[in-house]
Amino acid sequence: MKSKFVKRMTTIGAATIISIGLLAGCGQEKASDPGNTPADTNVSSDTDTTGQSGDGETQAVQAGADVSELEVRFGDNGDAFMMRLEDNDTARALAGYVGTSDWRLPIYERDDDADYSVLQYYDIPSRYEIPSESQTVTEAKAGDVYYSDPNRIVLYYQDAEISEEYTKIGTFDATEEFVTAVAENPELEGWGNKIILISQP
Repeated sequence: MKSKFVKRMTTIGAATIISIGLLAGCGQEKASDPGNTPADTNVSSDTDTTGQSGDGETQAVQAGADVSELEVRFGDNGDAFMMRLEDNDTARALAGYVGTSDWRLPIYERDDDADYSVLQYYDIPSRYEIPSESQTVTEAKAGDVYYSDPNRIVLYYQDAEISEEYTKIGTFDATEEFVTAVAENPELEGWGNKIILISQP
């Protein structure tokens, strides 16, 4: 009788260990899913990216107050171009967040209404709280960069007549090298989309 009881408990214990192992394996597989790579912003959690408690938006604005430029690369190995920032809270918040961790944002070209011959847009993860001071914009010059609420950066690399609600956040010098870098940003191998890298210089 004792032998049967011991044997049964051993079987139950083994089944439990196997179940736990399978569950742990599933969690590891999800965590290492390479499908998250293109949108990786190098931020490890959904908590306040300044590392402090309180209003993340206000802290980001304060952290970016002294930043006048951001460095931008089109593609992982692209040349660096400097974006001069506007004097507003939207630009300061973006600079503040980038100061805590460089951004690596995906570029998708799936919006049927967008004219990708003149613009690119980059979606920012929704965990970032960004203030908006939008106004109606009817003309964009090559090199103009705007924030579109919610959480989208829009870059015009060619002149365009538009009708959009934007907050201007910066400007690039629209040199031939810059326009070529934007237009010829290579797709990530195996992904079908492109990336942009944004950092403080």
